[in-house]
Amino acid sequence: MKDQQSIDQTLNHLFRHESGKMVSVLVKIFGTENFELAEDVVQDALVKALETWKYKGMPDNPRAWLYRVARNKAIDTIRKHKHTNLIDFSTSEKQLLSSEYTLSTTMDTFWQEPNIQDDFLGMMFACCHPEISKENQITFILKSLCGFSTKEVARSFLTSEDTISKRLYRTKEYFRKNKISPVIPSEEEISGRTATVLSSIYLLFNEGYNATHSEEIIRKDLIEQALHLCKSLLDNKKTNSPEANALMALMCFHTSRSESRVNLNGDLILLQDQDRKSWNNELIEAGRDYLFKAGLGTTYSAYHFEAGIAYQHCIAKTYEDTNWNAILTNYDLLLAIADDPIVALNRCLVILESAGPEPALEAIENLENEPILLNYHLYHASLGKIHEKSGNKNKAVACYKKAMTLTQSKHEKQFFAQKISTI
Repeated sequence: MKDQQSIDQTLNHLFRHESGKMVSVLVKIFGTENFELAEDVVQDALVKALETWKYKGMPDNPRAWLYRVARNKAIDTIRKHKHTNLIDFSTSEKQLLSSEYTLSTTMDTFWQEPNIQDDFLGMMFACCHPEISKENQITFILKSLCGFSTKEVARSFLTSEDTISKRLYRTKEYFRKNKISPVIPSEEEISGRTATVLSSIYLLFNEGYNATHSEEIIRKDLIEQALHLCKSLLDNKKTNSPEANALMALMCFHTSRSESRVNLNGDLILLQDQDRKSWNNELIEAGRDYLFKAGLGTTYSAYHFEAGIAYQHCIAKTYEDTNWNAILTNYDLLLAIADDPIVALNRCLVILESAGPEPALEAIENLENEPILLNYHLYHASLGKIHEKSGNKNKAVACYKKAMTLTQSKHEKQFFAQKISTI
């Protein structure tokens, strides 16, 4: 039983971290018009691993074993379809795959480590093509790069498998019609395209850190995948940018506090009530290193200042020791490059801590006509907190009740209900 559990755990880890790389290589071999074929080969390799390891035990290098099986199955697939029109062998690289004399050695080239990493990044850029909607980007990332099944993706978004299948189909059709190849963009294009990739990774991370579409408030699987994707960018010289380092720092700082954000019942714990001894110091140190590297560039992004804010929270020994003035400075810098109402809202809560309820109330009242905030539950929750600090209990209760009606999270509803009961 223990051996089987070990096999299952290893395969699950490989599936999450390696299936996207294998699919990326196979899509490069078979073409973007054959996504399903690439996914089938990976699935077959995983099934064979499950069947073989159960009787013969796990190999010394499970990853290499799995890649070798996928390689051999790719060769079998090419031989099977060599005389059909399914796979396009017209390019010089593909022509070498159509001949038995060069098939094996050419296939080996595709599975060399540097090429695997480049193909994986290329797939990431393809998934995050600017003309593909954010919703479809995240869906396709989870399916093609993170090893999520259609059922798992559907559960992540609290929607039907049919809806997810349609999103995946539309994205694949876009690739086919527009001949979008999974390649790393040129030096001229890479900066703008990387911003889109980082945005998608951050959206994925945020859904994991504060899940809106799940019974769980924290989705560790999504957080892990976001960190994995960002690390892949940093491991390649072409995509290792100050912005990517800043985002990685930000995610490390936030993730370091994950274990202290909910109690045993799954209820939210406010920052001031969290057990700071349970924070992950290794992740905080890693975040510090990434933030240092992020500062070596000549440009600064929103991720730089968001990471600076998160860092101040992480290094404060107690909530009372928090350097609110430093955090406020970072918010001011953040607003200077991104005039975002959500950022301005969060700044109001910093003013509450640093200057008191009256200046905070004045600041948040300046945002009351922002359309994006009217139906945003955290706007009403923040207003409720400011009124609560001001002693306006009736207004605070009304705001918390409004926030309850606007959130989809069961845990947030419970949190607001508890706040109301204690006022």
